[in-house]
Amino acid sequence: MSEQGEREPATGILQSLRNLATTLVALLQNRLELLATDLEEERIRLLQLLFWAAAALFFFALGVLMITVLVVLLVWESHRLAGIVVLAVVFLAIGVGLAIVVRNRMHLRSRLFSASLDELAKDKDRLTSR
Repeated sequence: MSEQGEREPATGILQSLRNLATTLVALLQNRLELLATDLEEERIRLLQLLFWAAAALFFFALGVLMITVLVVLLVWESHRLAGIVVLAVVFLAIGVGLAIVVRNRMHLRSRLFSASLDELAKDKDRLTSR
């Protein structure tokens, strides 16, 4: 009977370790699934953003082209070269300004995987509080 008493705690400890390992694997699986979901959502968001930005850029360029043609036609008789030069300088200045904005925005950090990082922080807090 003493052998059974010794086996039960060993079995209990092994079962506890198995339960702990199962819980850790399930926790890791959930976090990896959340990470994969974050990646997929970010990919879809970037593709949508790229599509809408390309469409906006196309129609904006078309509008600017029409306004440029209109201005050149309006000043054709008196100052055609001056009108073209002024418009070229304005467009180049706008292009340089936008390039600076893009460069500055590229250096900003995004909060990719923020939900995953928040959940991992919660898990860490729960594990350390025990």
